[in-house]
Amino acid sequence: MSYNLIIVDDHKMFLDGLSSIFNAEKGYNILITAKNGASVIKYLKINQEEKIDLVIMDITMPEVDGIALNTFVKQHRPDIKTLILSMHTDPAIIDNLIENNVDGYVPKNAHKEELFTAVQTILKGKKFFSREIMDVYMENKFSEEKNQEIKLTRREIDVITLIAKEYTTQEIADKLLLSKHTIESYRKNLISKLNVRNLAGLTKYAIKMNYV
Repeated sequence: MSYNLIIVDDHKMFLDGLSSIFNAEKGYNILITAKNGASVIKYLKINQEEKIDLVIMDITMPEVDGIALNTFVKQHRPDIKTLILSMHTDPAIIDNLIENNVDGYVPKNAHKEELFTAVQTILKGKKFFSREIMDVYMENKFSEEKNQEIKLTRREIDVITLIAKEYTTQEIADKLLLSKHTIESYRKNLISKLNVRNLAGLTKYAIKMNYV
């Protein structure tokens, strides 16, 4: 049995190298190679009845990137499997792809053996994510759950928001009609509650939670 592949990467040397690897293996047929997602979408629209088993793609590409291409494939050709092969380990990107039903994710520096394990696992109908990718994903999920568990009072949110806006302790006290001592207590409690080290940590948290 031969599997039909599409390989997409905007770096020609990597694209050629990947093509050579699969051409040297029995059971794989490369239908096309492309340097961006737009070319693949055009091909899929023209060849709607063609048997395509797997699209292997990078993330950062011109015109249509790997995130958009994966979304298109899953919406319009859910029979086609998708594998991300990228150096990106951004939690938000990984989360987006998993939410949009990507079938696998392997870093570009993975060994050839892991790449073929991923491909074979996916073609059998299972998901495959390298340990590195899953570690990033799980750490991010744990962090999100931890943040959700922390409940700030309305007054604490007011204080941390003004801290993030670079108000002084006295200015915050004046604005909230509280004493300077009370604001200092809020600040210390927030640092302890959020497990940060200083005002910069409070500011980062406020930005992350969209308080500012």
